[in-house]
Amino acid sequence: MHISFLIHNAYGIGGTIRTTYNLANTLAEQHDVEVVSVNRHRDDPVFEVDPRVRVRHLVDIRKGTAGYEGDSPEYHRPARVFPRAEGRFDQYNALTDRRIADHLATVEADVLVGTRPGLNVHIARQARSGPLRVGQEHLTLDSHSKALRAQLRGVYPRLDALTTTTEADAGAYRGKMRLPGVRVHSMGNPVPEPGVAPADGTGKWVVAAGRLAPVKRYDLLIRAFDQVRRQRPDWRLRIYGGGRQKDALRTLIDELGLYNHVFLMGPAHPIEPEWAKGSIAAVTSSLESFGMTIVEAMRCGLPVVSTDCPHGPGEIINNGVDGRLVPVGDVNAIAGGLLELINDDELRGRMASAALHDSQRFDPARIAERYESLFTELTGRTGSGGRIGRLRGSVHRSRGALLGGAYAVRAAGRAALRKGRTA
Repeated sequence: MHISFLIHNAYGIGGTIRTTYNLANTLAEQHDVEVVSVNRHRDDPVFEVDPRVRVRHLVDIRKGTAGYEGDSPEYHRPARVFPRAEGRFDQYNALTDRRIADHLATVEADVLVGTRPGLNVHIARQARSGPLRVGQEHLTLDSHSKALRAQLRGVYPRLDALTTTTEADAGAYRGKMRLPGVRVHSMGNPVPEPGVAPADGTGKWVVAAGRLAPVKRYDLLIRAFDQVRRQRPDWRLRIYGGGRQKDALRTLIDELGLYNHVFLMGPAHPIEPEWAKGSIAAVTSSLESFGMTIVEAMRCGLPVVSTDCPHGPGEIINNGVDGRLVPVGDVNAIAGGLLELINDDELRGRMASAALHDSQRFDPARIAERYESLFTELTGRTGSGGRIGRLRGSVHRSRGALLGGAYAVRAAGRAALRKGRTA
């Protein structure tokens, strides 16, 4: 099966890029997989790419290179297909419109996967007859403007399937959008098993990671840790990430006298070794489309204290078992959740073990198996009564029934190898 992902910029850093590679790398164990980047701004991808995954681009915006196209007249004319209401509209233009259209008209793929609303619109409107058309939603329906939702409502019925990162968002799409015949499924983001030993629970560190943006509400976390510091001055907080709130957060830390207890660490890649140095993870967002840092921390053996914000944390954390959910915006509750685990070593250890176990459901092997099952199901549906020839033949359908277990076997082998290295 040839699976082709269409992504804004495969050479950047971000959750969508990371999860696309995690999924593509795993699917490439059994399939022909490519990642097609609309834009290319650097020579090599930041994230690890399986050598079996082909990465190519449509528009070169690397200044100073022979292929640079930023001076093209088309590049400076506005896009007509990419939705104006989409957040990335200013990075699309007449040149990207044309290159994407040419790509979708000629690509020899069995499955086309778009990774943001604007690219899903391109696939829905311009993909040639034949491939399955699958759109991914990495944010949430409710986070989109009314204008964008109206445009999506008009073109998304041409998709075969739409995947969301949470069941809550899948429910929103089913309830608020008229998508007759479109399969809407929630697919959690794939997070690989880290290549480091799990946290041993002895480090007196609370760890948080993510963009220093208002939605993450790190100001609440810092104020909550002021309460933690008063009871447990032996514990510290590290916050990893960069963003425009850095100066404001630094000022707050200084005002509260927390300069010896709260540290803004800047971005870290890879982040897994930093999670493993801690014993508790904290998430204080007012909104999460999924909550990838929650899963990352859990996969490193950390219980997570998180606000129960829409949409992801409540679907990831089993409250009181592998982490703790607290009300959104409540500084006292955040501090209470952290202190509960800080002051109870046995509870913290029990939750850490549960976090390691429960987070395995987000292993790329399991997520890839779910995607493959969806593709196989759609193949049978379209092959029996709709657009015949969506895939390359029955050989793919017969193989599909056998492949799910293969991912799990390979994943188990990799896990055993890693355990042997860290023993």
